[in-house]
Amino acid sequence: MLCGVSGSIAQILAPTILLVIVCNLHPATGQFGPAYGEDGVSHLLKMGSSKLADWRRRWEQNILTRARNRYCDTEMGEELAWNTAQLLKGFYYGYEATGDPKWVRMLVDWTDAWVARAVTEPDGYPGWPRIGAAGTPADGLDSFYADSLLGEAMALLPVMRMSREILGDPALRDPFGGRAEAYIELSRKLFEKWDRRGAWRPTDNGGIISVILPFGIDESTGRWTDGYASRNAPGHGHSHPDNKANWVGSWLLAMYDATGERLYRERAEGWFRLMKSRMKIEDNGTYRIWNYWEPAGPWDYFSPGVPKHWIGVHPNGGYYDSDVRAIVTAYEAHVVFDRNDIEHLVATALEHKRYWTALVPYSRAVQHDFEEHEDPDSWGGLWETPWYLALQAGRLPSAP
Repeated sequence: MLCGVSGSIAQILAPTILLVIVCNLHPATGQFGPAYGEDGVSHLLKMGSSKLADWRRRWEQNILTRARNRYCDTEMGEELAWNTAQLLKGFYYGYEATGDPKWVRMLVDWTDAWVARAVTEPDGYPGWPRIGAAGTPADGLDSFYADSLLGEAMALLPVMRMSREILGDPALRDPFGGRAEAYIELSRKLFEKWDRRGAWRPTDNGGIISVILPFGIDESTGRWTDGYASRNAPGHGHSHPDNKANWVGSWLLAMYDATGERLYRERAEGWFRLMKSRMKIEDNGTYRIWNYWEPAGPWDYFSPGVPKHWIGVHPNGGYYDSDVRAIVTAYEAHVVFDRNDIEHLVATALEHKRYWTALVPYSRAVQHDFEEHEDPDSWGGLWETPWYLALQAGRLPSAP
C-alpha cells in the first residue's frame, strides 16, 4: 500500500534603486544584476502614493484572509496549481514589494506543509496524487489516481524564485538558506521524476512538448496501473494545452535561475520554440490569436486526421494571459523571444483589447487598463497586486 509522508521528502526538508515609494515598498537592490524587463521601464507611469497605499492595505487583508483556508494542507494533483500556487505567488511577490520577511516565512510554512504530504509512488519518487489530476477527460486521463506535472510545476515556480532570492541575500540566507537548498533539491528530484517517466516529447519542428501520461496508481495495491509499461507507446499520451505547457516552461526557467544548470534552460527553450511556431503574424503586425491546443505529435490523434481535442481559440481569455506571461518571462531571460515579439504582442493586445498583464511594463495603454481594472481584493489580486507594487518600486524580478 502507499505510505504516508515520504521518508525522502522528510530528509530533504530536515536541514537546516530606482525609486523608494511610500508604504515601505521594497526598493530595487540590483542583487542579481540588471532587473528583468528593464527596457520596459520607460513605459511605466508612477502610481499615486495614496492609491499605492490603498492597494497594499487591501491586498494584505485579502491574502491574509484567504490564507486561512490552508490549501497547502489539503490540495493534491492539479489543484496544487489552481489553489496552493496562487497563495505562494502572493507571498513571493509580497516580499518583493515590501521587503518584509514575514512573507518569506509564510511561503516557507506553506511549502513545508504541502511537501510534507507527499506519498512515495511505485517508482520511488514523491507525488501528490488524486483522481482527476490530469485536468482533461481526453483518453480517460482524469479517471486515474495520479499526480500532476502542472500542479507541481506551478507550485514550485514561486518557490524557486524565492529560493534564488534567499540564497542571494545574506539577511535571508541565515534564517532560510537551508529551506531554499532543500526546495531546490526537491525540484531537481521532481524534474527527474517526470523526465524518467517520459513527460516531455520532441516534436517535428525541433520543439519539445510536455504531455500527460495514461497511467496512475492502483489504490488497492499501491502499484502502477497497466498503462505504466506502455506509457510511451505510439498513440499514448496527451499534449498539454499552451497555457499549461507555458507554466511548465516557466518553472524550468526558474530552475535554471536558481541552479545555473543548463539542462533546465534547454528544456524550456524547446517548448518556447514550439510556442513561437504556433504564433502567426498578420499583415498589420498583430498576432492571429493562437489556438488553445494543437496536436504536437501522433500521440495526439485517435486516428489519422482525428485529434483527441478540439482545435481553436478558447473563450477563456485568462489562458492567453498565462501564455503571454510565460512569453515575457522567456523574453526577459533571452530565450527564443525577442523585442519584436513583444512589440507584436503589444499591438495584438491593443487591437483585440486583450490587455495582457505581463505587458504592463511595455505599454502605457496596458498599464492604464491594468490600474483601471485590477482588484486587490480579488483572487487574481493575490499575486497580481503585489507584483505591480514591486514593479512600481523598481523591483522587476520577472514577469508575473
